[in-house]
Amino acid sequence: TILGDQMKKYKICVYAICKNEEKFVKRFVESVKDADGIYVLDTGSTDNSVSLLMESGVFVKQEIINPFRFDVARNKSLELVPEDCDICICMDLDEVILPGWREKLESIWTENMTRLSYPFNWSLDEFGKPLISFYSEKIHSRHDYKWTHPVHEILTFVGENHEIRLTTNDITINHYPDPTKSRGSYLSLLELSVEEDPEDDRNMHYLGREYMYYKKYGEAIKTFHKHLNLKRATWIDERCASMRFMGRCYYQLGFVEEAKMWFEKAIKEAPHLRDPLVERAMISYDEKNYKEVIYYLEKALEIKEHQKTYINEVFSWNQTPYDLLSIAYYYEKNYTKAKEACKKAIELNPKDERLKNNLSFIEKEA
Repeated sequence: TILGDQMKKYKICVYAICKNEEKFVKRFVESVKDADGIYVLDTGSTDNSVSLLMESGVFVKQEIINPFRFDVARNKSLELVPEDCDICICMDLDEVILPGWREKLESIWTENMTRLSYPFNWSLDEFGKPLISFYSEKIHSRHDYKWTHPVHEILTFVGENHEIRLTTNDITINHYPDPTKSRGSYLSLLELSVEEDPEDDRNMHYLGREYMYYKKYGEAIKTFHKHLNLKRATWIDERCASMRFMGRCYYQLGFVEEAKMWFEKAIKEAPHLRDPLVERAMISYDEKNYKEVIYYLEKALEIKEHQKTYINEVFSWNQTPYDLLSIAYYYEKNYTKAKEACKKAIELNPKDERLKNNLSFIEKEA
């Protein structure tokens, strides 16, 4: 143990917020056990989260934050970390950092660094293959940062000198979300966030998306328009998403031509992304316009690079494009290409019996 301590280059601490996470405690603690300290702010658990954390050697403080804001909770959890800590890792209890992380982090980090970006797998399939993956940046120096925004909070640099970032692919955090957890507070917190900073493009986009999730399509469309007109709304991928989501909203409202128009705008905005092409193909599929389905999906499948951002849709990179393409080719009586596409769909989802049945059906025609 003494030798191990002497080999440590930095003091590394993990911090988190928690509310009713008892089912995740053991797995979380096991994944971060190589840290020099684990600090958790519990914001009102009514289950056994606190006792389980304390039994595992975690430093826990309980505090009710009313009205609740994620940035306040994160900042209070960061305050629990000792002042002499070199590197902080912010995580949630439903996340797992993959083994070997400490050795890799100590080999990467330098004295003047302030922040590290790393792959974050937001969702994985049943085989552990990432479905939604992007770079996160919640590994940071102790004294240079604070959390801002009531929800979808971000880590903001407040240091006196320059922020010095590095990106690695050697450290990965996986997210295993609890599907039973409510997002009920997100809408009101996003409305508050936009009220506090109406020029913030990121949260304006998130607010529009939240309205869409709640099927408030009119409000969503208005909010996406606001997002696209903001001076700070310059990230093409997010602008494309706002256009796509407007297309979805118009389609749900029955305005099909307006929907198509916004999907076309999205395609032009971000020609490097599959998502608008696949969604535009879906409208053509609903209309049984199989020539258009083939046109849009063939263009989508020419795009081979999967951007690592939260914007990407799962359906653009799973079996869906090949599945729809095989059906479109079948109805266009091109059975050879229908069979090829169906086989590729099965490669991506080998457990799907419908795809296997489709292949048998196509092969009879071929």
